[in-house]
Amino acid sequence: MILAIDTASHVAGIALYDADGVRAEHSWTSRAHHTVDLMPNIVTLLDQEGIAATDLQGCVVGLGPGSFTGLRIGLSVAKGLAFAQGIPLVGVPSLHAVAHAHRVWRLPTWALIAAGRGRFAGALFRPDQPWPDPTDYQLTRLDTLAPPEGQTALYAGELTAADRARIQALWGDRAILTAPAAGLRRTGYLAELGWQRLSAGEVDDVDALAPIYPPM
Repeated sequence: MILAIDTASHVAGIALYDADGVRAEHSWTSRAHHTVDLMPNIVTLLDQEGIAATDLQGCVVGLGPGSFTGLRIGLSVAKGLAFAQGIPLVGVPSLHAVAHAHRVWRLPTWALIAAGRGRFAGALFRPDQPWPDPTDYQLTRLDTLAPPEGQTALYAGELTAADRARIQALWGDRAILTAPAAGLRRTGYLAELGWQRLSAGEVDDVDALAPIYPPM
């Protein structure tokens, strides 16, 4: 049983994951910069599932890019749990989790996280190529996120109704938008990627693990 934590934006999430998949998951809009509500929500989720912190065998944390304060809080809680329980910790880039949720489409996918002031942290994930390294993530506006030449692209992530209309106006039929409900950055997918890393014997250095902040 592992616990996953995602605080990359104003939408926060936690999930419990085991060999059968997602055991429980909770997402919410945080209005307290995650400081007040993250730990109480973790405690509630564990209690609901009858799981003690000592039952956890690993922890996964979303590394961003995203909110400076939110990422620090999520990483601090994840490191604290790893230290206190003596369990392995792995970090997963948050845009990887967004893309993973939609990889069944087998389309070039722009994975996006809102970065404020009309900007987005984004990366283009292609089904036939290795996934981009976080150093290749972009901080930009929607009008730069064109589909690859001659192809259709999927746009996934935190998009308002206005964002969705803008994408359709820019790229027309070459842009496919996920359903609004599918825009939620689900922590279960973050947990799944973390589970894969832990199952492969990969563990991150708790002291050295750091957030991915949006590129300047």
